[in-house]
Amino acid sequence: MIKSSRTRILLMTTLFLVGLLFGVSVHSPTDAAPSSNATYYNNAAHSIVVGQFGKDCCNNTVAWGTKTKFVTYGGCFLCLPPPR
Repeated sequence: MIKSSRTRILLMTTLFLVGLLFGVSVHSPTDAAPSSNATYYNNAAHSIVVGQFGKDCCNNTVAWGTKTKFVTYGGCFLCLPPPR
């Protein structure tokens, strides 16, 4: 009887860990992508945008301008069609 209850506990623990690992592996890291978008400004009042770096909503790379210490993170840059 004791061996049987130990086996059940071991089985339940194993199933729990497998489920936990599956849940972690299914989580998509792209959920946090918009927070990696950075918009840079010329001053602390954020008067003029001087650069943007990250991805737009169509997953295209956005990289232009200069990086300054006046920055905000987040949001989705507008998805513009590429030039022809």
